[in-house]
Amino acid sequence: MAGEERRSLVDHFSALEDPRQSWKVVYPLPEILLVVLCGTLAGASNFVEIEEWGEDRLDFLRRFLPYERGIASHDTLNDVLNAVDGELFAACFTAWVEGLREGEPDIVAIDGKTSRRTHARAKGRNPLHLVSAWASRQRLVLGQQACEQKSNEITAIPLLLERLALSGALVTIDAMGCQTRIARTILERGADYLLAVKENWPALHGEIERYFADAPPTELDTIETTDGEHGRIEVRRHAVSREVAWLSSDRRFPGEPRFPGLAAIAMVEAEVERNGQASRERRYFLSSARLDARLFAHAVRCHWHVENRLHWVMDVVFHDDLCRLRSGCGPQNMAIVRPTLLHALPR
Repeated sequence: MAGEERRSLVDHFSALEDPRQSWKVVYPLPEILLVVLCGTLAGASNFVEIEEWGEDRLDFLRRFLPYERGIASHDTLNDVLNAVDGELFAACFTAWVEGLREGEPDIVAIDGKTSRRTHARAKGRNPLHLVSAWASRQRLVLGQQACEQKSNEITAIPLLLERLALSGALVTIDAMGCQTRIARTILERGADYLLAVKENWPALHGEIERYFADAPPTELDTIETTDGEHGRIEVRRHAVSREVAWLSSDRRFPGEPRFPGLAAIAMVEAEVERNGQASRERRYFLSSARLDARLFAHAVRCHWHVENRLHWVMDVVFHDDLCRLRSGCGPQNMAIVRPTLLHALPR
């Protein structure tokens, strides 16, 4: 990342209020943020390693900020990151990412990840679980939302969606997010939804399953794709139907939830052969967009990019699952720092 881009990144976090009493501040907040960002990008996995990296690269850091008193201790770095307001920190990150986005619509995948070592059992604190919005084509984390204690993704996803600029996008979510409230929020943000539906909606899932088992070929748009890698062959058969009036008629059973703007239902059948063993699975989807089979196949594959291009990188490159931060807003703030740095890496 070029020097000018670094200053721009730090400037985006200038809205943060220093949580310390001003007369006690020895190391300015921008200097702490810069060394944490750069140290983490360089491979440091904890604050001791960040401090050591900063001491070794002090001349480099002074190209951007004074560092008149050198590098803060690892305890100071830890205390400040724990105390910085997590919601405002996330908002600053979102504002920076907005400046990186291209104007064209994208496929936005919503998915959650748990940082498994951030629990504090003695305090009854569960591991941090963050829901991320991943712009597949641009490879950007558009925003993140932490799940509240004793809550789950169903409550966190609408909060995340309300902060994002989604106009023209197609938002994909797995079965956890197949909720009428979430579908309505996506439409209100000017986007379309593609939601996986499983046994969490048993009646709806069963009817869609029966429909595709005996659907007239004239009602279906289909496409087949084949992939072969890692010793396996996978054939995926995609089918889309825009005949959905029967799902919203007055003859539906009483009290059945209605998904707003429903325009298509879809199915993907994956047949995998590995080491002479074959398996088959069918998955079903609801969409407010009038999809064709080619766009549907592309969107389903793009949804998994959040796993192999974001979550995998967080664990393997930034050792997210080994992070032991367990106090204050520290776990949430460092979980935001890592994908921030992902945008700085060469594509």
